[in-house]
Amino acid sequence: MNRETISQSISIVHPISLSHGRNAEVWDTTGKRYIDFVGGIGVLNLGHCHPGVVAAIREQATKLTHYAFNAAPHTPYIELMDRLTRFIPVDYAVSGMLTNSGAEAAENALKIVRGATGRTAVIAFDGAFHGRTLATLNLNGKVAPYKQKVGVLPGPVYHLPYPSADNGVSCAEALKAMDRLFSVEIDVNDVACFIIEPVQGEAGFLALDVEFAQALRRLCDEKNILLIADEIQSGFGRTGQRFAFSRLGIEPDLILLGKSIAGGVPLGAVVGRKALMDNLPKGGLGGTYSGNPIACAAALGTLDAMTDEHLQAWGSQHEEAIVGRYEAWRSQHLSPYLGRLTGVGAMRGIELTSPDGTPAPQQLTQLLSLARDAGLLLMPSGKSRHIIRLLAPLTIEPAVLEEGLDILQACLQQLV
Repeated sequence: MNRETISQSISIVHPISLSHGRNAEVWDTTGKRYIDFVGGIGVLNLGHCHPGVVAAIREQATKLTHYAFNAAPHTPYIELMDRLTRFIPVDYAVSGMLTNSGAEAAENALKIVRGATGRTAVIAFDGAFHGRTLATLNLNGKVAPYKQKVGVLPGPVYHLPYPSADNGVSCAEALKAMDRLFSVEIDVNDVACFIIEPVQGEAGFLALDVEFAQALRRLCDEKNILLIADEIQSGFGRTGQRFAFSRLGIEPDLILLGKSIAGGVPLGAVVGRKALMDNLPKGGLGGTYSGNPIACAAALGTLDAMTDEHLQAWGSQHEEAIVGRYEAWRSQHLSPYLGRLTGVGAMRGIELTSPDGTPAPQQLTQLLSLARDAGLLLMPSGKSRHIIRLLAPLTIEPAVLEEGLDILQACLQQLV
């Protein structure tokens, strides 16, 4: 297959060409079957071609394939926003806007907080990933490959250590770094917002420290700073509940949504306190494709499937299977490269480390190849590209999940 017409700046994890998929299984153009633990990088929490989502897409495609909502409103957008705002587990009145992607949601959130606060400074966190657009690049807590060769980025943006039991950074260390930031780098009264992932995805499924999250919420309230939760990867059931911020005992002011919002159809959203969402002038928010009717229909089909009962059952199934298998591997000394289990609930990563405790990216690269040859697709992550992200659809059949973990187990044993 000729790929010369595709930019070589796009990095490919698995050098195969997929033709079709069903729930947690995909097939390439040679007919080879794979169990999918990548899920379109967290986009397919309901799996490939979920029947309810497909039916919603088909029905909508016969009615209206597109209309720009800011030109003339259409029913799917209105229905989705009504359902979506009721799906957000907060106590305040919620409104929002639909976007084409999570990165676009982040960009619009920056506009919203500037309009609401009159401030421009943003504080993000080491290891963060919020997108590949120019403004979101500056939010990312990692230079290579995202910020290389692109020049001066929009700002001002500052970064703090991300406190998590999964990376060894304590709440006290993060708060100390914050004190230094406000003493040396910037006046706290010039800060518009903090933006944080309740569970970092790109960094390797690192779960935010609860004590820090609550201290951050108190600081934001005291200093009139807005708190943005990026739930693009951790939302829509990935952890086993609607959104990961709920486990932290806080309510963010704005929430970024994307990935699994629409069963694989491109869509994102920024939602939050109604007064914030309404603060920009008429025309300050919007977009030609934002809230496309077919994408909205797919999202409505997604929400139909994501009942709390389903999310809890799917989350428990994933957590029990992954944690149980990992603990068995550790007790059996399955591999000298088997490191820590990261994450929370059903959002889990497995770290590969050398016997001396340092990251083992070469072994992860080997594992990707071994697993692919055996019929399992995995996704790397982590600062050193040494953590496996487990992103199987929440709807995966238990037998297929166990089959995938069997393959992973066999491949871990082969690492050298």
